[in-house]
Amino acid sequence: MTPHTAVGHQPDQRTLVSVMVDARRRLLAAGVEAADREARWLIWHALGLTGSSPLVDSARPLDRYELAKVDAYVARRALREPLQYILGTQEFCGLEFDVNPAVLIPRPETELLVQEVIRRLPRGGCPTLVDVGTGSGCVAVTLARALPSARIYATDLSVQALETAKRNALRHGVDSAICWLEGDLLASLAGGACDVAVTAIVANPPYIRESEWSGLQPEVSGYEPRMALVAGATGTELHERLLNEAASFLAPGGLLAMELGQGQSADLRAKIETMPVYASVEILPDEAGIDRIVIVERVR
Repeated sequence: MTPHTAVGHQPDQRTLVSVMVDARRRLLAAGVEAADREARWLIWHALGLTGSSPLVDSARPLDRYELAKVDAYVARRALREPLQYILGTQEFCGLEFDVNPAVLIPRPETELLVQEVIRRLPRGGCPTLVDVGTGSGCVAVTLARALPSARIYATDLSVQALETAKRNALRHGVDSAICWLEGDLLASLAGGACDVAVTAIVANPPYIRESEWSGLQPEVSGYEPRMALVAGATGTELHERLLNEAASFLAPGGLLAMELGQGQSADLRAKIETMPVYASVEILPDEAGIDRIVIVERVR
C-alpha cells in the first residue's frame, strides 16, 4: 500500500439519478420554478442525450468529465442565466433557433405577430416584407419559410445579432431569401437599399419602461440585451418612431404590425388615430388576454 492510498477509499460513484436529484435541489434553492424539468434538460444536454431519452441507465456512475460538465451547466442556471442561452437554442413557430446573449430569446407572444401578418397578406404575388430589429432572425426566417415568394429585408442595430440571424437563416435554408441590413429601425432602407414599396413591416421593438427594468426577472435583467428590451420612459418610444418612419416605405394599404407591452395599447391607439396616413388600427390580445399586437394599415 502506497502512502497516498487510504484503506476503503472508493472513487466517486455518483449516478445519473443522484446527479439529477442534486441538480434539482440546487435549482430549487436558486429560485428556479421548473427545477425538475430544467434539471433533466441540462443533464441531457451535458451528456449528449435527446430530450426523449428514457432513464434506462439511471444507476450508472458518471465519469469525472461528465460530472464536471453537468456541474458547470447547473451552476450557470443556478446563477439564473437563461436556460436557452445554456442550451443554445429556443423553439419558435415549430423551428429551432440558435440564441446567445447578443439576441433576445424568442417568446411565444411573438408567434402571434407572425401568424397575424401571414394571415393578412394578400394571396399570391411576391410581397415585400421588412423585419425591424430582427435579433435572432426568428421572425424573418419564419416568414421566409412560410412565404417562399416573399422578398424580405431584416434590419438590426447590432452586428452580433445580425450574425446570429444569418446563421439561423442558413440553418433553415432561407439565407438567400433575406437581405440583411445594419441600422437603426428603418434607416438602413433609405438610399435605395429597398427599391420597392413595402407590403408589410413587422417589429417586436423594445417596449420595457425604464422604471420597470429593476423589477424584471434576473434571467432578463442580468443576461438579455438591454438594448433589445428597454425603450424609454413610456415604453412606446420605438413604436412612435416606427409609425412615423413606416409611412415613407409602405405601399398603399400596406401593414405595420408591432408587438407592445401591457398597458400601452390605449395611449398608442390614441396616437395612431391622430395620424391621417393610417386608415385603420386594430389591437389584438395574446392568450393571457393582454393587448399584445397593434396592426395599422396605410391609407390606400
